[in-house]
Amino acid sequence: MVMADDNIQTGKEKNLEQFEQLSKLTGQLAHEIKNPLSTIKINLRLVSEELNDLSFGGSFETSSEKAERSFARALRKISVVEKETDRLEQILDGFLRYLDRTELQLSNVDLNELISDMIDFYLPQASSHSITMRQSLSKEPLVCRLDADMIKQVILNLFINAQQAMSGGGELIVRTSRQGEDAVIQICDTGCGITAKNLTRIFDAYYSSQPQGRGLGLPIAKKIVEQHSGIITVESEPGKGTAFTIKLPMILR
Repeated sequence: MVMADDNIQTGKEKNLEQFEQLSKLTGQLAHEIKNPLSTIKINLRLVSEELNDLSFGGSFETSSEKAERSFARALRKISVVEKETDRLEQILDGFLRYLDRTELQLSNVDLNELISDMIDFYLPQASSHSITMRQSLSKEPLVCRLDADMIKQVILNLFINAQQAMSGGGELIVRTSRQGEDAVIQICDTGCGITAKNLTRIFDAYYSSQPQGRGLGLPIAKKIVEQHSGIITVESEPGKGTAFTIKLPMILR
């Protein structure tokens, strides 16, 4: 009977913790949405003013030059509104991905092949940003039971994160190896690095040190890795770069 009571209490504590996490996340989501909504509201008001300036009593009586300038300003503001609505869509898509509880589509995958495919895929984008990609992959197969598409999403997030940290170009180094019963992926950049204070927060939802960041790429990556019974860690030094390490359990033969 005591054990049953303990189980009930543990269940209640777990539900309370999940509720608190969801409450915090939705609060952060509301904060993220507020900024683009404010920008949209201001720009729509300005567009309205521009168009009202063109008419007097419902008829257009202004010079064609002035009309062209007003329309040009209105179109620029409409463009801002379009960009902000796109940003809202991205924020909400990211939120839904973070909450996603889709069942993993597991199969036996050699991580070396997966990583090699991702490097080939990302190489053109890296080159366009003056980033040199280097690889050192394990000579032995690193076979894991995983959802290949989701792990590819993790790797892509880390590549993009590295690119953002190297705005002036640099090197992106990718390594794989085996440590005991784990396959190890290491993704390093020679970018700006992360301060010790910020390093403790990078896996928090909606935290981002990059202006163009959405704050969900790394939390989603962490969630996916943990769904695969793996771990992801990070080391960084300001001015020198950052290294992410992922460990995933291997299928031992």
